[in-house]
Amino acid sequence: MGGLIQLAYRAHKTFWKLFRPRTRGVKVMLFNDGGEVLLIRNSYGSSDLFVLPGGGVRPWENPIDAARREIREELGVVAEALAPVSTHFTSAEGKRDTIFMFEGNLMEVPQPDRIEVAEARFFALNALPEQISPATTRRLAERSGEAKTDGSW
Repeated sequence: MGGLIQLAYRAHKTFWKLFRPRTRGVKVMLFNDGGEVLLIRNSYGSSDLFVLPGGGVRPWENPIDAARREIREELGVVAEALAPVSTHFTSAEGKRDTIFMFEGNLMEVPQPDRIEVAEARFFALNALPEQISPATTRRLAERSGEAKTDGSW
């Protein structure tokens, strides 16, 4: 199954580079009651890096509903008290992407779907993994006040 997802991911990236579509996505900073942040490793793309959970926004969907759906589908849990944090823009993968960032709480143990999400773990903010995406590092630095939000992903 992992090979099919990787192949689909590569096909999407080729399409994005050729047609540069406008897309919308969501990312969510989820915290447990101990203040630890949930990070995931996807089963496709840069699968060695921990990132914030999230995904695409469907054309008829509003971003907060997409964030709730992605968390439920990929992690099998319900995020509580979701609130908008910031909006970012990127063209890093060839598409013109608007990313809506949310923050919320998670009181349940995540159950990764093992299709898109290979691993999900909580980390203390002062003990983040070495293999973390640069964008995730920037978002967490913005949240702590160590960096200013600049709108780019």
